[in-house]
Amino acid sequence: MADLEKIVEELSKLSVLEAADLVKLLEEKWGVSAAAPVAMAAGPVAAAAEEEVEEKTEFDVVLKSAGPKKIEVIKVIRQLTSLGLVEAKNMAETADVKVLEAVGKDVANDAAAKLKEAGAEVVVA
Repeated sequence: MADLEKIVEELSKLSVLEAADLVKLLEEKWGVSAAAPVAMAAGPVAAAAEEEVEEKTEFDVVLKSAGPKKIEVIKVIRQLTSLGLVEAKNMAETADVKVLEAVGKDVANDAAAKLKEAGAEVVVA
């Protein structure tokens, strides 16, 4: 069996670049990766931190209720979408339906304002 203290002493004399080269050589020889266990342990934490920083770029415009002016709301739905009269009417009569999906913030806010002006109850999510 090799003298472990002697090996430690020899490894301590290596520069950072030499140590990195040694790691690469050992990884190739043994077919392993020294970074894999560390990356797996840190992966979920890094992903969670990245999600918190990332700003939402796509929004949905959800019709909660058409309100008292259903005809006006149907007209606005037809302007915002390519739906026909029957489909727009069905959408206006359905609670919690997405009028627009995955649109930009400005488009979503503009659509919500038009629907609210027509008397609808709308949420931008």
